[in-house]
Amino acid sequence: MTDAIQIIDHSDRVEQLLEPFREALGGDFEAYRGHVYRTITYAMHILGNDERHRKMIETVFAYHDIGLWTDRELAYLEPSEEIALRDNKALGLGLDPDILREAIHWHHKITPYPGKHADIVEAVRRADWIDATEGRMRKGLSKTQVRAVRHGVPDPGFTGVLMRLAKELGGNIVSGNLRVLRRVIKF
Repeated sequence: MTDAIQIIDHSDRVEQLLEPFREALGGDFEAYRGHVYRTITYAMHILGNDERHRKMIETVFAYHDIGLWTDRELAYLEPSEEIALRDNKALGLGLDPDILREAIHWHHKITPYPGKHADIVEAVRRADWIDATEGRMRKGLSKTQVRAVRHGVPDPGFTGVLMRLAKELGGNIVSGNLRVLRRVIKF
């Protein structure tokens, strides 16, 4: 992994995959979109910018949290997986459904993922933790790299959106976050 990080701030694939969810995302669209591009950037860097993985990484991140908005549910991993698998088939994306499912299902795992396709699942997991913590957890990246990504793909408040949804969908911030801890965080 080199020190320079290639910022990915646009992809026709990502834009096409996100567009059908614009209405469900509502005012959170730009915050989610930014999160998607930052995580793609981190994951691709972790994978050495190997273009063989780009379609999968872009697709995983387009769908990884979408169930929060489509199902209005804090236990959103399974709904997100189902939508991704449905669209993979319906849109003829041609991605390995097992990798797609595993990457979404385990992206909140606290400890390293040791299973099949660990390279991709781990890149997704690490990238999401980096962005969800606003770079406080860097998972092997430098402060300079994280700063470059956050500058290259500005964050219009994604973590604030997550906190608001925890409160809205969980009744209050404490019970919402406890629900996320029980249903989304994996050990």
